[in-house]
Amino acid sequence: MTITKDMTIGEILQIDERLIPILLETGMHCLGCPSAQGESLEDACAVHGTDADAIVAKMNMVMQG
Repeated sequence: MTITKDMTIGEILQIDERLIPILLETGMHCLGCPSAQGESLEDACAVHGTDADAIVAKMNMVMQG
């Protein structure tokens, strides 16, 4: 499975819990919040001033390794 920036945070967390630290280090500490469950990774990155493409690349590297 490949992570994309249009996936919701909830979908990403269900795919692989090893991705949680990546989200936390970008300042996304409210992973269990209702809005985070339905918010796309791209939208969350925009709110936190983070490059969505860089986060997606990092997540997919974790998924491959």
